[in-house]
This record gives sequence, structure tokens and C-alpha cells, in this order.
Amino acid sequence: MTIEQTRPPQHVPARASDTTAVRPFTRAWFQDLLTRHAMVVVMLLVIAYFSYRSARFGTLENWQTIAIAAAPFALIALGQTLVILTGGIDLSVGSVIAVSAMAAAVTVKDHPERLALAVLVGLLVGLAAGAVNGFLVSRLNVPPFVATLGMLTTASGLAFVIGDGAPINGLPENFGAIANTRVLGVQVPVLVMIVGIGVLALVMSRTAYGMRVYAVGGNRLAAELAGVKVRRVLFRVYALSGLLAGLSGVILASRVISGPPTLGAGYELDAIAAVVIGGASLMGGRGSIWGTALGLLLIQTLNNGFDLLTVPAYWQSVIKGLLIVAAVAVDVWATNRRT
Repeated sequence: MTIEQTRPPQHVPARASDTTAVRPFTRAWFQDLLTRHAMVVVMLLVIAYFSYRSARFGTLENWQTIAIAAAPFALIALGQTLVILTGGIDLSVGSVIAVSAMAAAVTVKDHPERLALAVLVGLLVGLAAGAVNGFLVSRLNVPPFVATLGMLTTASGLAFVIGDGAPINGLPENFGAIANTRVLGVQVPVLVMIVGIGVLALVMSRTAYGMRVYAVGGNRLAAELAGVKVRRVLFRVYALSGLLAGLSGVILASRVISGPPTLGAGYELDAIAAVVIGGASLMGGRGSIWGTALGLLLIQTLNNGFDLLTVPAYWQSVIKGLLIVAAVAVDVWATNRRT
């Protein structure tokens, strides 16, 4: 058995008979097209609706606002995608954001001239949290839900410990340059998001590492028989998820030039929602980076459009919850239909 035999079904090229089974521009062809690209259609409808209801929505300035808001979420959603592809879940990323932001904030406050050190500390704290999750899941066989739920509580408590129960304020102005600097008119967090999506999409679709991640989520036993070091793969995806959460925490703290211990609260839910809406299976083995990017953009577009239309926050939660359920239902239906 080879690794290629364990790859998810959606990555296997279609047979010649499959491609000719449905003639173009027929009713069946349109149904199949809509099924495969349902989220794209939903995204276009959402954009059309908000553009009609608000003249501000379609402006370049507003789309820049959406991109800036999406950047920190994108980082944790990318890490969450890798974890979910292996059949796991990371509930701790919101708290890891908080403890990483607090660690970076306290470092830069004590050493205002050593900005790089503060960034490094925030990244290392996130990496350490992710590594602990990875060790618990891969070596001790702790269920991912339990392991990351424990880290969620622990990291949240540590964030308050670092700040002695209060936000860390009075940070130097140069700390805000991390999130507010522009390169060619684009803010650094947006560039980081674009590069992160592009690099991970390439890694997951074109490298042996991406193939191993899919293999572990698709069939762990088959992956082991094929020679995949499953424990190593699991450890690395959780460690990377923690590292990306740490980077997100540094960016968010830089944006507000402060270290709130509640920073990132609830962000893990939006990250999971983006991955699921993007077509990933919570059972593992199926999903893509581009799908996550689309799910993330849809969520941020909804948030922005609702704010422009002054929709109450509680109704926003209701609508996003229904969207998640609908996305999963459509995904299950489409998978069964193709099967």
C-alpha cells in the first residue's frame, strides 16, 4: 500500500467516463456545477445583497476594512484547517491568542527598544501551547477535544496571570507598527494573510507533507501501514496551529497597542466555522485551504454587512449559526449525491 492509495477521494482524478457522463449546459450539468460551487454562489449573493442595501459596502475602503479584520482570523483558520484535516479539532486557539498577546505586550513594555524580541516571545508562547496539544494528542492519545479544551482553560488563566488580572497598557508606539505599517498601500497583516494562504495552499496540494496530512485524516490505519509517521504529523499540525495563533495574538495586540487578557475570546468558533463552511469534513481527510479562505471571507463579509446595516449582535449570531448548520447539511447532501 502506498500513500497515494490513502489520499481522499476528491483528490483522485476523474475517469474519462465521469467527465463525459453529464453533457454541458444541461439541467444535470447546472445542478452539478451549483453543488460543487455552492459557497461561491452564496458569496456572490451576499455581496449583491449588501451592495444593494448599502452604498458603502462596495467601496474600496470597506473591502480594505474587511481584509484587515479577516487577517488575524485567517491565521488561526489556516491552522485549524490542518488540524481538522487530520480528524481533530483545536479549541484552544482563542486563549492561545490571549496568552501570546500578553506575553508579547509585557516583553515590549519591559524592553521598548527590542520589538523583535517581543514578537519572538509571542510566537514561542503560541508554539509551546500548540506543542503541548500535539504531545497530548499524538503521544498520550488524549482526545483532541479534551486536550485542547484543557489548553483553552489553562492559556486563558495564564493570560490573566501575566497581566495580574488586568490589561497591559502603556505600550510603546513602535509596537503598533507591526499591524499598522503599509507596504505598497497594503497593511502588513493583510500581506501576511495572503502569503500564508498561498504558501499553505501550495504545501497542501503539491507536497508530500500535505499528502500525509490528508492520509492521516482519511484513514489513519491505512496511513500507518503506508509508512506515514502519524504521530509526527499530528504533533506538527497542532504545533503549527499554536504558532499561527501566537502570530495572530501579536498582530491583534499591535493593532490596539495593548494587551487585553480577554483578547481572542470566541475566535476559535469563527475559525472552525470558516473551515466547515469552506467544505472541510469534521471527520477529517477532506477540505482545502482555498475553501477555508472562502469560508473566512464569507463570515467577515457577513459581519461587515450586518454592521453597516446595524443588525443587532444577537441576530448576527443566530444567522451565522444557521449558516454553519446549512453549510454542513449541504456538504453532507452533496457528498451523498456524488457517491
